[in-house]
Amino acid sequence: MSEHLVLTVIARDRPGIIRAISEVITRHSGNWVDSSMGRLAGEFAGILLIAAPAAGIAALEADLIKLADSGITVQTRRAASEPAAPKGKRIFIELTGADHAGIIAEISGEIARLGASIDELSTRVFPGSMSGTSMFEAHADLVLPEGIDEEAVRERLEDIADDLMVEIEVELPGDKKNQSQRRA
Repeated sequence: MSEHLVLTVIARDRPGIIRAISEVITRHSGNWVDSSMGRLAGEFAGILLIAAPAAGIAALEADLIKLADSGITVQTRRAASEPAAPKGKRIFIELTGADHAGIIAEISGEIARLGASIDELSTRVFPGSMSGTSMFEAHADLVLPEGIDEEAVRERLEDIADDLMVEIEVELPGDKKNQSQRRA
């Protein structure tokens, strides 16, 4: 029987971080299931899901924590149950506008008030092409619980976008775009 662990990782960015983590996982007969990782301000940060034999989980966790000796901080958390896809309707939002504090707080607050959850979120700040003004961009996959009207969600997020002076695109199920086109 296997158990699932969620790992968070942070280290000063350098070659070999993923190799070091994957070697420990493999040494304990673990399987790298899912991950999201990247470089942020010279730091490497990531979160991953692994599966490993239940009998060796404690030893695996101990060896992952020992990576701190090489500058890689790993925190582990045992998953409560088998990973399951969130239930509900999926929508995608894409937001762009001049960077300022509070954008994610306002949008995520409204998403929570609507009863929806954020399945994936990626953000970045980049220089504007003409003015050099800092621009903010966010992409999010949302899961709406059954019974929520997608059009009402779209309208509410568009209203907030107007208040925040950002542009938002909300893609509902059945819209013409698909995920591979959105992120290409």
